[in-house]
Amino acid sequence: MNHSPQEPMSVVETRLAHEVHRVATALLAEAAVRPSAPLGTLAQLRDFLVVNLRHHHETEDEDLWPQIVATSPAAADALKDLSAEHERLDEALDALAAVVLSDDDGGRPALHEAALAVRDTVHSHLAHEEPILFPALREHVTPEYWADFSQRVIATTPPVAGHLMIGFLDEVGTPEEVGLMLAALPEPVRPLLPAMRRQAADDLRTLRGAEA
Repeated sequence: MNHSPQEPMSVVETRLAHEVHRVATALLAEAAVRPSAPLGTLAQLRDFLVVNLRHHHETEDEDLWPQIVATSPAAADALKDLSAEHERLDEALDALAAVVLSDDDGGRPALHEAALAVRDTVHSHLAHEEPILFPALREHVTPEYWADFSQRVIATTPPVAGHLMIGFLDEVGTPEEVGLMLAALPEPVRPLLPAMRRQAADDLRTLRGAEA
């Protein structure tokens, strides 16, 4: 699918975040039952997903949605429905976070079942959300607000397996798009990007069953 180079950063960043969520939830569901996938790497991906999906929808509910409604009150009902879907996602994330990972007590099948529920919930939710959110971002969110919002999101994102975010972004975005997003990272983090990319590449190859 081609995207206009004129798309505002609000749409570009949201689209890439959503694609990361799609790819990462699908990978966890697939890798959970792959014997070659180390439990530690699976746990890292699981924890990355739980904290990032929670943080993503909390910033929407608490910050972005009120901003859109303030500009376009007619959007309130649709955004309220999306927040209700976020509550259902939280239930699926609770179940995923509660899985005890081990090779000897059904840990992998339990992880697979919980990961499937999160994957299906996320994919269904995004299919509902994007036709509502993308036009709202184009029409009702200023570049100035988005720049501030994006910085708040980065500053409050829990530092759990952050290298995976870099790896997934490289997979779903163009180099130009990823570069624009990563330009907003705090200065102390930027020198770490090459090492984060290498670690992410190794972990994602392992999870997919490829030789490192």
